[in-house]
Amino acid sequence: MIPPVVLILRALGLGDLLTAVPALRAIARAFPHHRRVLAAPGALAPLAHLTGAIDDVLDTPSLATPSLAQMPDVAVNLHGRGPQSHHALLALWPRRLIAFAHPEVPETAGAPTWREDEHEVERWCRLLAGHGVPAQPADLDLAPPDLPAPRHAAGATLIHPGAASEARRWPAPRWAAVARAERDAGRRVLVTGGAGEAKLAQRVARDAGLDDDAVHADGDVLALAALVAAAGRVAVGDTGVAHLATALGTPSIILFGPTPPARWGPPSWRRRHRALWAGRTGDPHAAVTDPGLLEITVDDVVAELAALDRAPVERAA
Repeated sequence: MIPPVVLILRALGLGDLLTAVPALRAIARAFPHHRRVLAAPGALAPLAHLTGAIDDVLDTPSLATPSLAQMPDVAVNLHGRGPQSHHALLALWPRRLIAFAHPEVPETAGAPTWREDEHEVERWCRLLAGHGVPAQPADLDLAPPDLPAPRHAAGATLIHPGAASEARRWPAPRWAAVARAERDAGRRVLVTGGAGEAKLAQRVARDAGLDDDAVHADGDVLALAALVAAAGRVAVGDTGVAHLATALGTPSIILFGPTPPARWGPPSWRRRHRALWAGRTGDPHAAVTDPGLLEITVDDVVAELAALDRAPVERAA
């Protein structure tokens, strides 16, 4: 017998996937006999499977109706508030839709309402709870991938200078200065990059005087996860690698600019993950670096990195 399908829409980036892990695991517990299909970018499939909650990943561009041959029994919108994402799922005629209420979508009447100022992890757990699916926001941890990291990554300081938008990119010369300070302190330094960020990573490494083997920017998310898991500490902006460090338990310093850490930062009980923020908000998609992000200095980051160590990471009770 072909099992029924629960289709989950989250056609976004790396950080979006990782903040949805508690929700994905809640869905897996609630629908153990369904085939759980995640509609998301195909490049994220290895990490999606690492959660233990997903059977298949359906490569899906943002807001497109997933190309699913089988009519889903349940469709779950973890993508947004609607209406476009709601309609993308309703086009598949699911028996049940789990989504936030939207006045333009009658099928969502009586559903939980969207809250703008809510932590991303809490948001999707609350949505599920409102539909009778209990979820635990603390269920964020990932086991390291079964993939060896380069030997020189063990205990190193990993610097990830990229971000999806210019507004969230701390200047490359500042990252290079942090890398030099870490090297001068006697720590090995790696510089990583995601898809399309190789030149940025190479520039930071070159300006810091690092060897060529310090750069890892091939776009492989599983290899990136292995590097983060092996590292001793991570310095990163408000981007997906920050969420990788949180999930894998690697101490981290995260630089926030236009978006407050109360919405996208590490949970408060994760005391090995420290958010730096000037307290100013702005447009996270702006074409120039956020002024608040620029208020964070090299000395700020170097001092916080010096305070990190490999003591056991606090877990949720």
